[in-house]
Amino acid sequence: MMGSLASAYERFGNSHREFECCDTTFRIQATGIRAETATTAARETAESLEGHLNAFDEASAVSQLNRDGEVADDHIARIVRRGLEYNDRTDGVFDIRQGRVEHDLKTFLCGDRDTPPREFATGTVRISGSHVTTNVEVDLNGLAKGYIVDQASEALGGGGRRGFVSGGGDMSPPTGPVAIESPYGSDTPLKILDTDWYVATSGGYRRSRNGTDHVYDPTTESLGSRHESVTVVARRDCMEADAVATTLAALPLAEAREVASEWEGLEALIIHDGVFHTTDGFETHVLDT
Repeated sequence: MMGSLASAYERFGNSHREFECCDTTFRIQATGIRAETATTAARETAESLEGHLNAFDEASAVSQLNRDGEVADDHIARIVRRGLEYNDRTDGVFDIRQGRVEHDLKTFLCGDRDTPPREFATGTVRISGSHVTTNVEVDLNGLAKGYIVDQASEALGGGGRRGFVSGGGDMSPPTGPVAIESPYGSDTPLKILDTDWYVATSGGYRRSRNGTDHVYDPTTESLGSRHESVTVVARRDCMEADAVATTLAALPLAEAREVASEWEGLEALIIHDGVFHTTDGFETHVLDT
């Protein structure tokens, strides 16, 4: 039966898109009815949202929020609402109020700033319906890529069709086995996942300069991932997988393991000093070889 279903999907078409988005490579795959139309719609969704959420683009909704202190926007409101939720659940480790830190840190990593940022911000972000107000610059990057994957995946969906969206380690539920990239430059993957949950990977090995990377912990005012790699599988959506992977990367090992083990609907793999640390249920999402 399963073989017949797979063959039916294949008969209706197979479409693949690969493009640059959010400073990484996005890949979109669909098989089935109107597969090409679906992948085109998913790509257009991803690219449109990238422009909408890019804090380095003066015309974006995020830039408007940071410049004017307010914006009425459904996408921003959804992301900010989730960011405030994760701020509460992580005791401030995940903090969307660090827009200035994120801007200066990215500028440093790109080589356009001599030193990394040292001062972290405090302030207030409020939300009412689709209206967001703030007296501090916001950083939505810990959620934006996951949100874009979720929205592109929704655009990809439809009856008689299956597929997935992947953006630099963040992905919707894969339609087949998927490798976890090694942070050590090896072609041998860390694990092969076989899961119907969302996936996100975080770590400093992809983007760093002088020992500093894009991860930070505002509660200790420290910069840099504490582990070589963190991979999270989450039942809720890619935005949650993205946020928690970022949080775990910023925490010391013992705290990261505690947060991951207590988070319902989530499993994690943390690579620390070459040692694999997993939550109790992580191996249920790994291909049995």
